[in-house]
Amino acid sequence: MEDSTGSNPQSLGFTEKLKSWLSWSWTYVCFVWFGMVLIMIYVLWSPLKLQETLTSGKLRQLLIFEWWYFRKYGTSFIEQVSVSHLRPLLGGVESSSTTGLFSSVNGEAEPRPSVSECKVWRNPLNLFRGAEYNRYTWVTGKEPLTYYDMNLSAQDHQTFFTGDTQQLRPEDAVMQKAWRERNPQARIRAAYQAIEMNQECAAAYVLLAEEEATTITEAERLFKKALKILFVSGKDINLLVYIKRRLAMCARKLGRIKEAVKMMRDLMKEFPLLGMLNIHENLLEALLELQAYADVQAVLAKYDDISLPKSATICYTSALLKARAVSDKFSPEAASRRGLSTAEMNAVEAIHRAVEFNPHVPKYLLEMKSLILPPEHILKRGDSEAVAYAFFHLQHWKRAEGALNLLHCTWEGTFRIIPYPLEKGHLFYPYPGCTETADRELLPSFHEVSVYPKKELPFFILFTAGLCSFTAMLAMLTHQFPELMGVFAKAFFSTLFAPLGFFADKMESFMPSSFWHQLTRI
Repeated sequence: MEDSTGSNPQSLGFTEKLKSWLSWSWTYVCFVWFGMVLIMIYVLWSPLKLQETLTSGKLRQLLIFEWWYFRKYGTSFIEQVSVSHLRPLLGGVESSSTTGLFSSVNGEAEPRPSVSECKVWRNPLNLFRGAEYNRYTWVTGKEPLTYYDMNLSAQDHQTFFTGDTQQLRPEDAVMQKAWRERNPQARIRAAYQAIEMNQECAAAYVLLAEEEATTITEAERLFKKALKILFVSGKDINLLVYIKRRLAMCARKLGRIKEAVKMMRDLMKEFPLLGMLNIHENLLEALLELQAYADVQAVLAKYDDISLPKSATICYTSALLKARAVSDKFSPEAASRRGLSTAEMNAVEAIHRAVEFNPHVPKYLLEMKSLILPPEHILKRGDSEAVAYAFFHLQHWKRAEGALNLLHCTWEGTFRIIPYPLEKGHLFYPYPGCTETADRELLPSFHEVSVYPKKELPFFILFTAGLCSFTAMLAMLTHQFPELMGVFAKAFFSTLFAPLGFFADKMESFMPSSFWHQLTRI
């Protein structure tokens, strides 16, 4: 089974390269065709009197109608026709889809989410800047975080760490400015300035743990110091939750996984209303590392609820648990002969559900795309969420024998269930069309952002467009230059049928002269 799974990525890689080459070639063929049309118009501008045609009465009538339609309905007639009839054929989405209705889970009609509702979430498993992100920059010379991502983090920190008091203390005002600093060294200097003003400034130690500490051990020491200050000087709930969570993540990274699990469970019990922080996703990853699959299932039973928002971690962890129950004995050949068992069907349906929620994840899990460091913020159902999930959970899929093989054999079947994902989903709402733009802001420029669904024109549309344009050009040339086009047509067809005439002459030379006479009598 290992051999089969090892050879699959190579064949898939060749197939993907072939598909990308074909799409690339068709793209450039379209550009060449468009350039030829422009050259033809330029050459025939004077002979065909195109300038007079453009200024004729029909064009003026069209412009008058367009002006009247715009004044009456407030929109362009040409644009309306393009959006309503042409754009769906080209794989686009109607711009007015934000005002449409679609069925919700409980059967009631709800407004379809607009582009503004593509909410960016804090990555619950985000790395440490000083100990992890900066280390990557030192080695590769590349910046793993975008300015947009870091700016969102600065806004989060200002919101979390302002304190519960109505009036900011001087050191808090310094820290407010520190989070907004774009230069890391300026942020660190501001943190030290706040500590000089007040040795009990916990937020300053949090910044130093995040940005200055070069190791996880040093970051943990600074977080513990900040936590001790909070216990003595009073509790700021937001800052307390943040520090305890980061301490649990430090314990997880340092190999003290059971301690990390206990800290996360205690934090969830102490602050049950802070579910939007997604601490359960940290807990799921730690439990998977312990291979405590029964505990993972218990957490999923609580959070994989129809009334709660989903995530790639929830959907793919559920698929992993169902896949590992059958993947060690799964064989595509045997399944095609005898059919899928109930357990295998449940696993396949769980994989289809996960792929529908986030279709970008499988290529990272199957190592068909290279991973990068996850951003500090993610867009659910987007490429940024897929990177963040695969970065931490790829090892758990590899640990389950045959799980990746089952994923490889079944994940693409999801796309047959949802042929038009932007218009209608199967188990979830239609796939949002705003993910590509947001992911390009969140992910670094050296990463190739995964786009779903790919906006490629079908071959039939390209062929039909080329054939119609060629026919129209021939008709126009024949109308303007009938004699010249007649000579050209005769020369073309004589050249085209020359091989057939040559073949017929050779046949007559080999056959007896009475052979054709006998055939006519028969």
